[in-house]
Amino acid sequence: MLFQRSARSFFLWSCLLLLFFVSGARVTTAEQPNVLFIAVDDLAATLGCYGDPFAKTPNLDRLAASGVCFLNAYNQLPLCNPTRASVMTGRRPDELGVYDLDRHFRDQLPDVITLPQVFQAAGSEVVRIGKIYHYNVPASIGTDGFDDPPSWDQTINPKGRDKTDEPLISNAEPHRKISAALSWLAADGADEEQTDGMIATEAIKVMERTRDRPFFLGVGFFRPHTPYVAPRKYFDLYPLETVSLPYAPPGDRDDIPTAAFAHNCPVPDYGLPDDKLRKATQAYYACVSFVDAQVGRLLDALERLKLAQNTIVVLWSDHGYHLGEHHGVWQKRTLFEQSAKAPLIIRVPGANGNGTPCRRIVEFVDIYPTVAAAAGLQAPAGLAGNNLGPLLDDPLAEWDEQAVTQILRPADDRLPHPVMGCSIRTPRYRYTEWSEGAYGVELYDHRADPLEFDNLAINPDSRARAVIKQLQQRLRAKASGKVPDVPVNPARL
Repeated sequence: MLFQRSARSFFLWSCLLLLFFVSGARVTTAEQPNVLFIAVDDLAATLGCYGDPFAKTPNLDRLAASGVCFLNAYNQLPLCNPTRASVMTGRRPDELGVYDLDRHFRDQLPDVITLPQVFQAAGSEVVRIGKIYHYNVPASIGTDGFDDPPSWDQTINPKGRDKTDEPLISNAEPHRKISAALSWLAADGADEEQTDGMIATEAIKVMERTRDRPFFLGVGFFRPHTPYVAPRKYFDLYPLETVSLPYAPPGDRDDIPTAAFAHNCPVPDYGLPDDKLRKATQAYYACVSFVDAQVGRLLDALERLKLAQNTIVVLWSDHGYHLGEHHGVWQKRTLFEQSAKAPLIIRVPGANGNGTPCRRIVEFVDIYPTVAAAAGLQAPAGLAGNNLGPLLDDPLAEWDEQAVTQILRPADDRLPHPVMGCSIRTPRYRYTEWSEGAYGVELYDHRADPLEFDNLAINPDSRARAVIKQLQQRLRAKASGKVPDVPVNPARL
């Protein structure tokens, strides 16, 4: 009887294991790693670990020093909603049909399985605190957004004094909402009173509560997105007399197509004087250091709770950010290096590559398959990206290096029709075309011109023509370059 009961139990357990295997899930065990998944809004490569000598980011630098810092990671569309949808689904914009701030990825792919859902199926507790998808920014006025409820077991939405302090914010462009303008506030009070400080506090509480079972914790910080609000002490780290604006050679804009400049920043520097621009730059860096301190609190909590050795830490920004490059380009929505590239740091406990930076070209669609694989979970079929596991093991490993980024321009007084811009980045070149070349072409040699000042597609020589032909084929294999036929709100591009 005992043997029969044992045999029956073994049979049932075997069937259960087979069911989990076939379904792509896994049986939860105590060894299943946690994931601390940190998103930072509008963070450029303005970090010490990315070579910025002005930035004061000791906590992000120590994360980079203990993990793999991807120095050349590129988003798929430099605008909050599309890039976040792409990261969380592992799909490119043309597959998702998401190009603006209004459309939800489930309108096109209602049954798509997001990264957090993979961890839900594996038995992890999945929690979001703050902004992971493009949900409402508490410290802005009238900013719409949405979340993805199926992705989370629990959501926590702190709202700090940065909301009530909005009347104190300095807006250099009063005709714009503070969420879209160069606007800032050196705030009174402590870190923990700000929304991002409250987000860190709540994240630590979740770690404390779930320390004995696997968790996937999405922590989304709002800064340095405008308005640039941070406690005053972070502004003091960057005295105004030390702040400078980026260099560009005379005539830098002469060889750049009109479509390359974002429709929300068509006038250089928004027409603002240098003193306003330097204050905006100071405020941006202050916010970067403020968020750095909140990331430090999370890292300290992992150590204090003895979770660091069983927690995968992923830090990413949704896209890069301009601070006046090319004689006055600000914010995002471009295909230049400063907007297309963004920070990506991954720390997998025990990975051989930890502590070594990686210079290979990678994409944000690679995040999904990488995190799932690092946790030992099966990702769904059809993902657009690659598992970066080989680079986590050896950051110098050979890699098929290319990254594709795109952006949609609305028709306006500069462009008679909507224009899709698509760009491919390889270790040496960036090639960009607007409406398949009808509204301009760009080619930059990063070996000789890392700041993209010299457009080699203007009067190209034979070598440049050969490079363009090759890169054009590779680019169009990943992005059609055509204006989409899905619904798009021109006011929200």
